[in-house]
Amino acid sequence: MKHFLIALQFLTILPIKIKTKVTERDLGKSLVYFPVAGGVIGIFLACVSLIFGFLSRDISIVMVLFLSAILTGALHLDGFGDVCDGFFGGRSKENVLGIMRDSRIGAFGVTGLVNLFLLKFVLLLSIPQKTLPVVLIVMVIFARWVQVFACYKFDYVRPQGKAKGFAKGINRKGMMIATCFLLIVGLGLGGIRMPVILVLASLPVAFFMYYVKKRIGGMTGDTIGGASEIAELSFLLSLVIYVRLQCIY
Repeated sequence: MKHFLIALQFLTILPIKIKTKVTERDLGKSLVYFPVAGGVIGIFLACVSLIFGFLSRDISIVMVLFLSAILTGALHLDGFGDVCDGFFGGRSKENVLGIMRDSRIGAFGVTGLVNLFLLKFVLLLSIPQKTLPVVLIVMVIFARWVQVFACYKFDYVRPQGKAKGFAKGINRKGMMIATCFLLIVGLGLGGIRMPVILVLASLPVAFFMYYVKKRIGGMTGDTIGGASEIAELSFLLSLVIYVRLQCIY
């Protein structure tokens, strides 16, 4: 329970108090619970979509996106904006890391975040209201699974950082547990088509991660957060494409 609470405390702004001392080892062990914490966030967003759904689809989706940013403290959005600034504005590894470390946001970051929100809005708008709650839950779980995978597969390139404690703690067993949780929830809520959609959604995320590795040698907290946002967008796009293809054929 302690490690789940650590994951929930890190990924949300919920007022969670952990009475015992939290060590770096605890941070690493909590990583396997990130998809579970994502499920909690997803359920909250699903409830928001249902509560505001009686007004209009537009309002419902805007509230989902807005409250998602609030609940997560805009943690991963901040990472995505920093990634846009760093990778589009920097040339060398040192430039990229230095720009991402800067707390100020630049033109690339603003442009990236605006387009991210617009794309998410349009894609969510194309999903039927009755299936939207399920889509939101699986989407958020998948995005947090991507964070686990990033920490498992790639080195952490900064000597210090907020995510360093998490990145060092995941092993093959933990990766398998996180993956099984994602697949079980996906199958349970979305049926047999969901693993196919998850595989499709993983491809752009994997491309992004290996591109990051090529540019800077591994992951940082910002790139892990950026990968999470790309995962949500990729999941929605893969779902829409899959449904369109099913309708055609």
